[in-house]
Amino acid sequence: MPLFMDVHEELPEGATVADVAQAHEADVAIQEKYGVTYRAYWVDESSRKAFCLVEAPDAEAAITVHREAHGLVADKIYEVAQGV
Repeated sequence: MPLFMDVHEELPEGATVADVAQAHEADVAIQEKYGVTYRAYWVDESSRKAFCLVEAPDAEAAITVHREAHGLVADKIYEVAQGV
């Protein structure tokens, strides 16, 4: 299954790591519906950025999960290959 890294370039003002964790849980709650698996996420609270690693049939499926779960759609999404 393809692997994607999505980039949230500007989280809402005041968003915290805990807020992103809550959004991630919302993604996980519905991901199966779209054949998606959110594997990990990273947050840079000081620069208001977040990054999500997701297995999905295509980029649109990953975007759909974010949109439906919490509305925080990534600004960019890249298909990536995992290194060792």
